[in-house]
Amino acid sequence: MNFISTRGASPPVGFIDALLAGLAPDGGLYCPETWPRLTPDEIAGLAGRPYAEVAARILGLFAGDEIPVEVLADLCAKAYASFDHPAVTPLVQLGPDRFLLELFHGPTLAFKDVAMQILARLYAYVLAARGRTMTIVCATSGDTGGAAVEAFRGLDQVRIVAMFPHGRISEVQRRFMTTAAEDNVRTLAVDGDFDDCQAILKSLFEDDAFARSVDLSAVNSINFARIIAQSVYYFTAAVALGAPGRPARFAVPTGNFGDAFAGYAARLMGLPIERILVAVNTNDIMARALTTGDYRRGAATATQSPAMDIQVASNFERLLFECSGRDAVLVAEAFRAFAAHGAMTVPPAALAAMGEVFDAVAVDETLTGRTIAETLARTGELVDPHTAVAVAGADHARVTTSGAPLIVVSTAHPAKFPEAVTAAAGVSPPPPAAVLARAGAPERIDRLPADVEAVKRYVRDFVGA
Repeated sequence: MNFISTRGASPPVGFIDALLAGLAPDGGLYCPETWPRLTPDEIAGLAGRPYAEVAARILGLFAGDEIPVEVLADLCAKAYASFDHPAVTPLVQLGPDRFLLELFHGPTLAFKDVAMQILARLYAYVLAARGRTMTIVCATSGDTGGAAVEAFRGLDQVRIVAMFPHGRISEVQRRFMTTAAEDNVRTLAVDGDFDDCQAILKSLFEDDAFARSVDLSAVNSINFARIIAQSVYYFTAAVALGAPGRPARFAVPTGNFGDAFAGYAARLMGLPIERILVAVNTNDIMARALTTGDYRRGAATATQSPAMDIQVASNFERLLFECSGRDAVLVAEAFRAFAAHGAMTVPPAALAAMGEVFDAVAVDETLTGRTIAETLARTGELVDPHTAVAVAGADHARVTTSGAPLIVVSTAHPAKFPEAVTAAAGVSPPPPAAVLARAGAPERIDRLPADVEAVKRYVRDFVGA
């Protein structure tokens, strides 16, 4: 299978090259040239299968013959053996036709582990076969960095720099990055917000000479392999509740829009998803874009759900590409305008196409806290602030339905945000062993201003060392 850029000015590449590159040379994001589709019988055949087997099946649709089937199956088996629940991403019933999809049973207690554990193994396999090493720079609003460090730490073929906004993530999130002692890991606190970190990352890729000199790659959700790995749990959850004979709805807390787009990708592959509710916090750029077409950057506001404190959702570019009829010229012009002016208007036809699948709602801080307490009282489930945003969105949004079950995507363990959860619910989440192991460990952190050239020097020095 070939992959093309959303901006249309880069040549098609294969799966492995798209995996290793992350971002296309023209600044666009990779999408498959043609989306593979599973038949209803093939989707039904996923029922009851081990998670790793389903993951290998879905990833194999995109890897084609570039990675042998038996190798991909082995990599998936090893990746998901690192999770502490036999179902990997179990469903918990909250009420009639309301379920919680727990994505936090991986090594760093967040949904990013689901993709990152297999991504690291894919990198290790491919780079060893090619005799290459690469430098991964990761911009994180909290959970991606910890998941990436955990997955790639100690790998001979990869150096990794996890870049996060100083003072804007929880202590538990930070320690999942900064307590890694391996020589191939560096953590970098940037004086700015996540959007600054993400802008720096894109600038590193846009400097072709720099990117080549350090053999740069990215594992943020700009990397298409991340999207496909995340689409797997949409299949397993929907099939467990009756798909393809019964459609499903999802409520997804999102910042960078990768998790929500993964659901859209599953729908493009044939999974009968009726609606996807995009729930955001007070950083509401995606809610505004999907309801009014106004995609306009503002100042990122710090909230109790820090992984969603984002005002530039990079995967929105993929959605615009698909919903504009794959009009790469339109996408390139729109994002050039956004880069220059911090705003763009979604064309009416594309907005209408988005509205056929997506609903969107913004949830304020007061409602987020109240929802944590109410969910505990009503269901006995203690949820983190990000999950609470999705629960609140599902409770208060007017979502079109035909009686399909609603699956709330739970993206992080409440112990990753103990202060916020305790303040809201009056109950302190018991810290899992993974948190306790890092609580007293020494941290390694470097700090830089939000300056592209400073980060380039830092990465060059790391590679040189």
